[in-house]
Amino acid sequence: MAEKRPDRSFPLVGTALVTGASSGLGRHYAEFLARAGLDVILVARRTEDLHELADVISQQYGRSATVLPTDLTDRPARQAMVEEVDSRGLRVDVLINNAGFGTQGEFATMDPDRIIREIELNCVALTDLTRHFLPGMLERRHGAVINVASTAGFQPWPTMSVYGASKSYVRSFSQALWWETRNTGVRVLSVCPGPTDTDWMANTGSPGMLPRRRTPEQVVQSTFRALNRDALEVIDGPMNRLTSFAASVVPTRVVLPIARLWAKE
Repeated sequence: MAEKRPDRSFPLVGTALVTGASSGLGRHYAEFLARAGLDVILVARRTEDLHELADVISQQYGRSATVLPTDLTDRPARQAMVEEVDSRGLRVDVLINNAGFGTQGEFATMDPDRIIREIELNCVALTDLTRHFLPGMLERRHGAVINVASTAGFQPWPTMSVYGASKSYVRSFSQALWWETRNTGVRVLSVCPGPTDTDWMANTGSPGMLPRRRTPEQVVQSTFRALNRDALEVIDGPMNRLTSFAASVVPTRVVLPIARLWAKE
């Protein structure tokens, strides 16, 4: 008789904080968690969209939704948001660092302020929030940090150089934390979507780029299947897994022109 495998599923309980929750993938994460029975803390810049989502979560799923409009690229505003979470006695059991954006174009012609804000959001804010909420999870021996990286983090990406580099950082950071937190009751997962059907493309300035896209629902399902396996990382979709593997083994000089052509689609 085959030995029964141990149940490694992650219990979704308590409260989740989702960044970039006002639309796209962040909204889908928030609704999934509310359906699973968690209360949610919704963080993004667009106040009206957050309140609309909070109403949906309250009315359809019967869960509490705390709205904290915040520009996460603004360090004082980010600190104020964290202090508000603490002052309300909200305990974050699941942290989803989803907020991020990309910029398409030649690096030398990019807006310098936008570059700094991109790094601040994609890397610094993600690291800052993880550092704040992870110790409490470790103390309670339960929690999850889900960091949204990208398949763009598997290779340099000409004309999206800052975005690709920022997502390489997220992957490396998350994988190191996965190792540091093993056997603690806390899980850390790097999520690598490929092109996904959200408003992210429009925010890059090139809405028609990368037309073959997965749905947010597919990314969310991939995320929580991987979390239940205590996976190090998950790449959503078979074609994305294939291209990411190829990018990691093919010489960089070969990958660079391919990535450049891909970004132009």
